[in-house]
Amino acid sequence: MADPGGLVRLFSWLSPAFPIGGFAYSQGLETAIAENRVKSAEQLSGWIAGNLHSGALRTDAYFLAIAARAVGNGEAQTLAAANQFCLALQVSADRDKETREQARSFLDAAAAWPADHPLWLAEILAGPLALPIAFGAMAGLHAVPLEATITGFANAAITQQISVGIRLIPLGQSAGLAVQAALEPAILALAADAGVATLNDVSGLSYGTDIASLRHEDLGVRIFRS
Repeated sequence: MADPGGLVRLFSWLSPAFPIGGFAYSQGLETAIAENRVKSAEQLSGWIAGNLHSGALRTDAYFLAIAARAVGNGEAQTLAAANQFCLALQVSADRDKETREQARSFLDAAAAWPADHPLWLAEILAGPLALPIAFGAMAGLHAVPLEATITGFANAAITQQISVGIRLIPLGQSAGLAVQAALEPAILALAADAGVATLNDVSGLSYGTDIASLRHEDLGVRIFRS
């Protein structure tokens, strides 16, 4: 049985009220909507499903799991390498700033739950970090169940994408919830894959979302920051 204390902590970290500013980012989806490439619930579902299958949502889940296991096993080199790899995969200035700023905000907020840090972990956490690395490291440090952490993180990321769609397409709440419900099997499958992933398993093929993220930097009117 999962530790209920760890799960409550996870729920707090994933709350929309947790002050990391995730609501301010669209990860290129705003561009796709502005260019009329995503203009329905079905297309939004396809956009998100593609990211779960081979885009940033998938790689973030892998990096989170790798970071959590590295901290739990005391593997400093693995954590450092995963962080460097994750930062290197940010395809645009917007996305790079997004992951770094949210990582720092997450760590600042998570300090409300103090825990003893080994020196090597404190040194890594003091430097530039990607959000999934920071989140996974804290989950590992606090012994939050790994599968629940991956599932919750992925689900929260999808919820944010759906929120962008509801506001910009626009979609009704019922249509957005239908997209959320339909993606549950994909979330669970991703959690199972990520739970055993290594750095050698990290790969992606998401030209559409990558180009949308790059084009967002020059979007005339922007509501979101990425």
